[in-house]
Amino acid sequence: MQTEYLADKIEDFIAYLKKEKNYSAHTLRNYKNDLEQFFEYLQENGTATFDKNTVSQYISFLLRYGLDSRSAARKLSAIKTFFKTLKRLGYINENPIVEIKTPKLKKHLPGFLTYEQIKQSFNISNLRDRAIMELLYSCGLRASELVGLNLEDIDFNREEVKVRGKGRKERIVPLGRIARQAIIKYLAERNQQLKPGSPSALFLNYRSGRLTTRSLQRIVHKYLTKMANASGTNPHILRHTFATHLLENGADLRAVQELLGHSSLSTVQIYTHLTIKRLKEIYKRTHPRAE
Repeated sequence: MQTEYLADKIEDFIAYLKKEKNYSAHTLRNYKNDLEQFFEYLQENGTATFDKNTVSQYISFLLRYGLDSRSAARKLSAIKTFFKTLKRLGYINENPIVEIKTPKLKKHLPGFLTYEQIKQSFNISNLRDRAIMELLYSCGLRASELVGLNLEDIDFNREEVKVRGKGRKERIVPLGRIARQAIIKYLAERNQQLKPGSPSALFLNYRSGRLTTRSLQRIVHKYLTKMANASGTNPHILRHTFATHLLENGADLRAVQELLGHSSLSTVQIYTHLTIKRLKEIYKRTHPRAE
């Protein structure tokens, strides 16, 4: 199997993912970058003919020179998806890397905030930023999901939010009372800010355009930096906190899976490690015969 022939199929692969899978521009860019890096490595090493050992050597090279196992696994996933798709499209007869195993990942427990930290962090005078923080915590949204929200996605009467997740899959998430009030207060300010041609985005930037993911990251960092240096200050920590607080207060694991928009229950089970650890700490601190 010629390496040059395979490299020429990257654009066809990206076009397929865009049309058939409806992946976001960010995801498509990551796929393309990972594949281009892989084929650049092959070119630099003079690898004209491809076989399964080629991929194993590439992953070993990445790990040997400092790439963490999670990032290496993502790059391998991109390569696997590439070959699976080429076979489906009829460009190749056999998938040569179907048996290659993903590098073993270290378990990473996501950080989260206590409810006291949430209350202190959310003492925000800026109406837009307060609504953003409340909505992230109330609904457990990903950053991309929040910036993608439009006005019509908020149903104040039913107290629901329509969310478009990965692969543009839609789900309905309950809207908490405090987040609902924060959004209503912000909307009065937002409507005064509108300009001709402004998008229907729920959250606007100061130029009256749709808020970007990068801007959202800066906003969250601004309000969490004093509270969560050890746990992280990106929007995802509020998603982790949302899930952890639900489980700590008795929510069913499958219900949390649905609220987060995860297709697999195993993805959510990582949060049980957090809650069990916390329960053990409480047990040791409060039970008279724990020590």
